Amino acid sequence: MAAKLLSALQKRQSQQTRRILLIEDNDVNRMLLSDYLSYQGYHVQSLAEASNFFSSVDEFQPELILLDLKLPDIDGYVLLEQIQQQPQLGNIPIIVVSAFAFRADREKAMKLGARRYFVKPINLSHLLQEIQEELACLSR
Repeated sequence: MAAKLLSALQKRQSQQTRRILLIEDNDVNRMLLSDYLSYQGYHVQSLAEASNFFSSVDEFQPELILLDLKLPDIDGYVLLEQIQQQPQLGNIPIIVVSAFAFRADREKAMKLGARRYFVKPINLSHLLQEIQEELACLSR
């Protein structure tokens, strides 16, 4: 029993240094995702729009990005293209969390560099598992 608790504590502590940048324009969705991931031990910085995206990446140095595709100031697909044009950002996994539910939307996002794609409303435990898997790949 104590070994399980210690293992869970160590896992949680190792996540605390993991940084996630969340770009979501909906205030409620942004707050819920940010709070949930913070509770899970991640350091989360959130943006309501993408205008400060590149300066935020430079300052925050995220290890993973959660991206909504429908943003008020830029199309999420355009942002994905811009990210791919920056060699220093190419290794940061991007998980799209969007209301766009069509297969074509998913395929386009994946073609532009997204690693995973979730349609809202999302299953938080499944998202957490996918985040953990992406971050584990970075550690290898």
